[in-house]
Amino acid sequence: MLAVALMLIIEGIFPFVFPVAWRDTFRRIAERPPHHIRIGGLIVMGLGLALLMLAT
Repeated sequence: MLAVALMLIIEGIFPFVFPVAWRDTFRRIAERPPHHIRIGGLIVMGLGLALLMLAT
């Protein structure tokens, strides 16, 4: 539960502080082909798993 709360806080910082830049970036990401988005998600999950393993 603590990890989910921290993720929500971090995810909310960018649209709160930089709403226009966040929207433009999100729009550019949404225009990419699905396999590019999938690869990006895989990379982010791998980084998260590596950080989790480092922290424990």
